[in-house]
Amino acid sequence: MIPRYSRPEMSAIWAPENRFRIWLEIETYATEALAKAGVVPRSTATALRKKGRFEVARIEEIERETKHDVIAFLTNVAEHVGPEARFIHQGLTSSDVLDTCLAVQLREASDILLADLDALLKALKRRAIEHKHTVTIGRSHGIHAEPTSFGLKLAGFYAEFTRARARLENARAEIATCAISGAVGTFANVDPSIEDYVAKKLGLAPEPISTQIIPRDRHAMFFATLAVIASSMERLATEIRHLQRTEVSEAEEYFSPGQKGSSAMPHKRNPVLSENLTGLARLIRGMVIPALENVALWHERDISHSAVERNIAPDATIALDFALARLAGIIDKLVIYPEAMKRNLDRLGGLVHSERVLLALTQKGMSREDAYRAVQRNAMPVFEGKGKFLDLLKADPEVAKRLSAKELKLLFDDAHHLKHVDTIFKRVFG
Repeated sequence: MIPRYSRPEMSAIWAPENRFRIWLEIETYATEALAKAGVVPRSTATALRKKGRFEVARIEEIERETKHDVIAFLTNVAEHVGPEARFIHQGLTSSDVLDTCLAVQLREASDILLADLDALLKALKRRAIEHKHTVTIGRSHGIHAEPTSFGLKLAGFYAEFTRARARLENARAEIATCAISGAVGTFANVDPSIEDYVAKKLGLAPEPISTQIIPRDRHAMFFATLAVIASSMERLATEIRHLQRTEVSEAEEYFSPGQKGSSAMPHKRNPVLSENLTGLARLIRGMVIPALENVALWHERDISHSAVERNIAPDATIALDFALARLAGIIDKLVIYPEAMKRNLDRLGGLVHSERVLLALTQKGMSREDAYRAVQRNAMPVFEGKGKFLDLLKADPEVAKRLSAKELKLLFDDAHHLKHVDTIFKRVFG
């Protein structure tokens, strides 16, 4: 991922220095376990612990000749350890190191993403409570439907990202497995106890059964989870973009002093951050299909998954980390315009209360079909500017026969739609 959309803590997980550090840790733990089992000399474990180190540049130099990164790494480590190095990597295969390392990296990345979600949830909760009773129009198909509150809008997103967090916790647990099982996963040259030891030291679960690799359905589920989170992120970003449209102007991204919106038009204040998140969400979702295709590898393994994961693992986690942090900032500073919300709510002259009138007529004995026709024939002229909805209803003989002017007016009360806000908030926030 390019630096523009990267944050240091997440990027550091995928840096070569961290990857090789984890490799060395895996090899050291495995050698310690092998020494305790009497398979290799204890002096090897001591030497690796004391002398084991690496240089990224040297590994890259060796790999240019060997065309194999794990061999290049082991060769570099051996240069420091000396003759004892011949016992390192005893009974292991490259995928034992690579897959176990990837599990550690994805777990570390998950921890950062979970913290990002916590920050977003905190911002959403604060703003939802702040605007719990801020009346706004709910829209379906982009058209005015019935009143809601802006707090309810945000509470809905809070609930969605709470589900996202739970999914990520599950994905983190599922991805955090260790494989130290040898060439095709049979433990022919390395006892299962070695895997147990390494897994415990790394805080991973032993993979119940591996081939030469950890099964890739785990990874597919992980990246699919990131994609669902990205889709929820895009839904919220799209809502903000719509609300910031000039014709709506109910909310907008904070526009900082000195910020410029257009190289040509000095008046512009654009929802560029939300648009950016929409683009990043597309990118993250685009990594799911390759992850799914990685599941079907040949026999006990091939390496068609390798290049895919070397790209999507850093890029997906780095992009989502950046995006979630940006989204939390947007919500935290989002500028809300309650007056504009009220103005838009009244724009259709009371049409948003049509369902209440429909239900009231049925309560007074009119069939639903007749009530629907009566309400609709008085609603349609309002769209064309031919009167106010309440006035037209009062003048309709069929309606007036069942509902008095006072009864009709009581049906045009915005507060009616928010009477269960407290109940919903309790469900969402506890």
